[in-house]
Amino acid sequence: MKIAVIGTGYVGLVAGACFAEAGNEVVCVDTDPRKIEMLEKGEVPIYEPGLGSILERLHRDGHIKYTLNHADAVPGAKVVFIGVGTPEGEGGAPDMSYVFQAVRDVLACADGPLVMVLKSTVPVGTARKTREICSEMSSFPVDVVSNPEFLKEGAAVDDFLRPDRVVIGTDSDAAFAVMAELYLPFTLQQRPIIRMSNVSAELTKYAGNAMLATRISFMNEIAKLCDAVGADVKSIAEGIGTDSRIGRPFLYAGCGYGGSCFPKDTQGLMHVARDAGVQMEIVEAVESVNDNQKMLLAERVVSRFGEDLSGLKFAVWGLAFKPQTDDVREAPAEVIIGDLLGRGASVVGCDPEGVENFRAKFGDRISYETDPYKAASGADAVLLCTEWMEFRGADFGKLKSVMKQPVVFDGRNVLDPVKANASGFAYEGIGRGKLLQRAQEEAAV
Repeated sequence: MKIAVIGTGYVGLVAGACFAEAGNEVVCVDTDPRKIEMLEKGEVPIYEPGLGSILERLHRDGHIKYTLNHADAVPGAKVVFIGVGTPEGEGGAPDMSYVFQAVRDVLACADGPLVMVLKSTVPVGTARKTREICSEMSSFPVDVVSNPEFLKEGAAVDDFLRPDRVVIGTDSDAAFAVMAELYLPFTLQQRPIIRMSNVSAELTKYAGNAMLATRISFMNEIAKLCDAVGADVKSIAEGIGTDSRIGRPFLYAGCGYGGSCFPKDTQGLMHVARDAGVQMEIVEAVESVNDNQKMLLAERVVSRFGEDLSGLKFAVWGLAFKPQTDDVREAPAEVIIGDLLGRGASVVGCDPEGVENFRAKFGDRISYETDPYKAASGADAVLLCTEWMEFRGADFGKLKSVMKQPVVFDGRNVLDPVKANASGFAYEGIGRGKLLQRAQEEAAV
């Protein structure tokens, strides 16, 4: 089947690669000449494990092509996926201008009946508006399908090839049959293809991310209580996560969530609700908790070192919002570093993949390293904000030898507090402080 994919970001590029991997003829379109030039050279404009090798092979064998011109991709295509960005606009509403312009660009060169698939994360009513544009511009039948993506950055290829489920929003039997055929190779092992209305599909994506964000903020609230009463949040996560009604995923306390999905989608959901005259009290609380949680490590630095941080140096391990990505959008490190700089501190940022994207935001206001021990050299404290594997296995002896003061703030609870303390470190995790205090008391007996 010939497929056109509009947009070569996380959504479009992963979808294009995986559909081509399944034997379809795919042409990817982007209006950014830099991206197309990189892809033609075999370079990938985003960091996503496994994607580069797949694209290199597919492009070499002619199964995927790239172009700046819609007219090179759309004619003859049976299905067109819209996977362009929907950045957050004023009041939390997503900016839909890129989506609707992509729809118009597709219709301007379509040469026959079409299934137009909205793959971008979009608010309720987008499919309806798209159908209106199609009615105005197209002389051919166009079925508008809502097909939200549920990909995790850092595991997007695997998520697409082996999805938990596929959601198809359409009232057209013919369009659903086409979509079911496309997704058949990925759903052979009893992965459900769920059909629903466009509106329900649009809301499913927002609701899914809001639920995951809720679990994170809930555990961060529990972590605060743990610090107050002497419990261990990691033990509690295990205790409730083994309940089959609850499950383990996303029950991890930390210094807040970030990225391109959770913050934008919770805002988007609240905007949809406001337009419908509904107040989303839980979602509003989830966002408020997360905003406060991003400040937690900076507050702990101030509690230990004082309000004025002039003359002090801090190493921030982790600039990307999560491991296995170079995406720094809404990353907790941005908030934390901004506060430290505002108090006169000097900061060294360390990340295996996110340095250049972070530099684009902060410039030379901080210095950068990709080696964690070089970043920590002469530092008064290390703040771990992203749980990259190379940070989890920190050698405390080596780390102490290069630091000015042996202090570590573990914003992801991935370091061993007992080992840190035994190596002479002052350790602060999230919801684990009293656990360390008991270990210290037991060691002193």
